[in-house]
Amino acid sequence: MRKYDKWLLLVTALLIGFGALMIYSSTSVITPVLAKKKISEFYYFKRHLFTIIIGFCFLVFAYFKLKPSYMKKIAVPLLIFSGVLLILVFLPRIGVTAGGARRWIRLWPSTFQPSELVKLSMVIFLAKYMSMPDYKIDSFVSFIKPVLIMALFQLAILKQPDFGAAMSLAFLTFAMLFLSGIRIRYLASLLVLAVPVIIKLAMEPYRLKRIISFLDPWKDPQGCGFQLVQSFIALGSGGLTGVGLGSSKQKLSYLPESHTDFIFSIIGEEFGLIGVLFVITLFLILFIKGISIANRAKDSFVYYLTVGLSMMIALQALINFAVATGLVPTKGLPLPFVSYGGSSLLVNMTAIGMLLNISKGEESQPLVYDREMIIRRKARRNVYGNNSAAR
Repeated sequence: MRKYDKWLLLVTALLIGFGALMIYSSTSVITPVLAKKKISEFYYFKRHLFTIIIGFCFLVFAYFKLKPSYMKKIAVPLLIFSGVLLILVFLPRIGVTAGGARRWIRLWPSTFQPSELVKLSMVIFLAKYMSMPDYKIDSFVSFIKPVLIMALFQLAILKQPDFGAAMSLAFLTFAMLFLSGIRIRYLASLLVLAVPVIIKLAMEPYRLKRIISFLDPWKDPQGCGFQLVQSFIALGSGGLTGVGLGSSKQKLSYLPESHTDFIFSIIGEEFGLIGVLFVITLFLILFIKGISIANRAKDSFVYYLTVGLSMMIALQALINFAVATGLVPTKGLPLPFVSYGGSSLLVNMTAIGMLLNISKGEESQPLVYDREMIIRRKARRNVYGNNSAAR
């Protein structure tokens, strides 16, 4: 029996600690709006610390109790439960509306965003589904079943509306199916069929404004392009070493959502390119450690689960980086472990607890080159090329 992966825990702790520091830095200035609400400079910081404590409890619980065999048993019930929570956001007195979107349910003493749990539930379900004996990578029926389940969740998420969460769920689902070795033509055909739907969704007035501002934010720097322009100014002002911790000017009500979706821009302003590379490196190490744990797995469910959890965190971080730097339209996704956002932090810390549990290798079985292992080898060839088959 191995010990848990200490590097994975260390990197997670560094991200959480650095995130808490940046949340205090980005919210410690009292604006006139906050002053009217009688909110102190420690308001967001204290709430975030409370979430970290709860998240640590989730992490410890996942580490000791959520073994792969148990997660496999509850995969379907957990998926159903997350779907029920997703529906509850539309009920009066339970659902919470903010910024024109209805994405949260009321849970004392705060709120919870069910779409975050949906991603975790989908990863666990897909890991179980793709490790089942009747899952065939050359069968369209095997391919379409999880896609239809994903589509049902997307309908509810788009109704909220939350286009970013719906797209990240799609990317995560297709990435896991691809790694399982599913036929490329199935993925390609579905993407072609999805193009008209994506175009129709993109033509919604508020989404169309986001796309136009993404293509050229300087056309309307005081309107639709304001947030992205301010993000560019923050990143550009940081230079190589940054303006210093707490010295950001963009957090003075210039950059909206500076402590949530665009906290990466504030990191770039206060710590410069060095700070940005530091954060990116931590996420890269976390992803590499996750894949390393997966490659040691001798059970197909554990392999897919570990890869899925690692991609869930890395994909959201990658999208957040891309949004802050103007590579993709604004999605409204927080930076894992770093941004202010309780739901994301709780779910991701639970995922880390599961990865730490898996890294011990307590439930590994003797390596057998069965059909599932052959699928894994084929999936590696699809991604890395023929040379990986010899690994």
